Amino acid sequence: MNEILSFAGNYWWLIFPLSGVFAMWGSSWSEASERRHRRKVELYRLKHPALDAVPGKGATAVDGEARKPARERDLRHIERMHDEVDGKWLTYELDASKLIDYPTMTDVREPLTVAFLRAKREADALRPQDREGASAEDLAAYRSAVTTYDVAFQVAETEARRVRAGGFTPEERRRLATARTLVTVAVDEAATEAERQTAYRRARRELDGLIVLPDATVAALEKTVAGALGSRPEPTAS
Repeated sequence: MNEILSFAGNYWWLIFPLSGVFAMWGSSWSEASERRHRRKVELYRLKHPALDAVPGKGATAVDGEARKPARERDLRHIERMHDEVDGKWLTYELDASKLIDYPTMTDVREPLTVAFLRAKREADALRPQDREGASAEDLAAYRSAVTTYDVAFQVAETEARRVRAGGFTPEERRRLATARTLVTVAVDEAATEAERQTAYRRARRELDGLIVLPDATVAALEKTVAGALGSRPEPTAS
């Protein structure tokens, strides 16, 4: 130990030239490390050319591109859910007899009906028009809206089937039953043109003030009634 201290004391001046040597060695080692790193990057890029496919973007952009197929699958799945609920609603909207049997499905005085119709409008509004441009946030909002729409429809339908015409007075239920019979005659191809037209008009009078048939329902009913009842505009989207 004393010998080391003696050597350091006698040759302390070697620290200055040796420090330069160490600095040069450290610089060379750093440059060599950097070169090795660059070679690794170049090899990685050669193996993964997609990195250079999007100028100015790195792995995050590549990951986003890789997620596109999954996002498109999710969108198609949500759209199918949306279409399925629309299809269930159409079985009411295009069938006047069914709406008469379950009148609360179009009764805007019923909170559950209002909730269902509002949920439908929101889901329709959030349906992406540009499939390629739909972001993850757009997809999440659309999924939430369709789920709400599905649940709201199921709740409204369950309640409509439970109460049927229970909320109407005996006289109103009689009118509904009469209208239901008249609609059956109106769409009966075995009836004469005059009978069908008369039944249709009487059914509308019986329903007046009880339930409001959507434009699409009226258009579908009139389309099946023999004879021209006058041209009507196309039903507006609900």
